[in-house]
Amino acid sequence: MRHGGKVNHLGRTSAHRKALLANLASSLIIHKRIFTTVAKAKELRKYVEPLLTKSKTDTTHNRRTVFAYVKNKDIVTTMFRDVAPKIANRPGGYTRIIKTGNRMGDNADMCMIELVDFNEIYSNAKVTAEPEKAKTTRRSRKPAGATADAATAPETTTEGGFNAKAATEAFGKKVKLDDLKIVEGIGPKIEELYVAAGISTWAQLAETSVEKSKEVLLTGGDRYKMHDPSTWAQQALLASEGKWAELKELQEKLDGGKE
Repeated sequence: MRHGGKVNHLGRTSAHRKALLANLASSLIIHKRIFTTVAKAKELRKYVEPLLTKSKTDTTHNRRTVFAYVKNKDIVTTMFRDVAPKIANRPGGYTRIIKTGNRMGDNADMCMIELVDFNEIYSNAKVTAEPEKAKTTRRSRKPAGATADAATAPETTTEGGFNAKAATEAFGKKVKLDDLKIVEGIGPKIEELYVAAGISTWAQLAETSVEKSKEVLLTGGDRYKMHDPSTWAQQALLASEGKWAELKELQEKLDGGKE
């Protein structure tokens, strides 16, 4: 009987199981969501969440500890550089498991496991409540126009026709003019590489060829070879033209910036 047997061995030897979990953790860090069986997802969650907690404190010791589990220095770099800032304010529970039904053939219970903070649909953004009605009272009131209601405030439009309010409503977060990180697949470090190469606006990125983007990525080292910039110019063009709905629809079809 399975008294006290807390670990699901997944029908594998110890070495095979560790290699499986390391590969699943690497795929989850790269793609932010993967599909697997429920049994594997539950074991993966116990395996990867302590590593994500360690990534929030960027020290040599923590990097070596995480590397001992995932066996891939590019994954370690991605975890500490891109994932850690996203989960910095979350005290735990970095992953979410959503069941997707049974697999055809062996009828295995399947699910999707994803990093919570990289899902823009189920985000932490609070739903905007309906504006409260003005209270009827005889006490002194603030003069009219003292505070501007956010709902009636004029749309913020900057030079180049950038509409900050429309962009914010489309993405559910504050969007700044010519923020290259709005492009799916570009993080803070890649943005720094582009700026260093003289590409700092959406319009400039839209005119940048795939070959030029790959040259820019190589200036950061071999670890950026895994990035695929084939859709970045198209995304930047939509951003520069203010076509936020089309950009959002395109990004929902992409996988980490790749088609």
